[in-house]
Amino acid sequence: MAEGWLRHLRDDDFEVFSAGIETHGLNPLAVKVMWEAGVDISMQQSQLLGRVLEDLPVDQLDYVLTVCGHADQHCPELPHNVACMHLGFDDPPKLAANAQNDEDALPFYRQVRDEIKKQLENIDQLLVGI
Repeated sequence: MAEGWLRHLRDDDFEVFSAGIETHGLNPLAVKVMWEAGVDISMQQSQLLGRVLEDLPVDQLDYVLTVCGHADQHCPELPHNVACMHLGFDDPPKLAANAQNDEDALPFYRQVRDEIKKQLENIDQLLVGI
């Protein structure tokens, strides 16, 4: 969702790559709630960070934002020129673990979607601090 928001909000300012320390595939509930907000993430792919770092010119990376609860503790070592910031959002599937069905799970996804948007709308202020 963070990749989708950043592309939606600031596509002209940032070249965005998204990856994780684990892959779980594209979550259909995340796609649904982002679509509700006018952001199409249906073509995004779950990628491993190690693979992305191998494929990208790492010396051209400026920032890495980690967004999952434990990602900051498990992120691979990055080059010294890359500024890293952890935003730490709850994992929607974990929040919705006791939901009886998809409809009951959607409010958790919407909550995290909106929290991510609120943070990324202020990305300039966030980046000043790192």
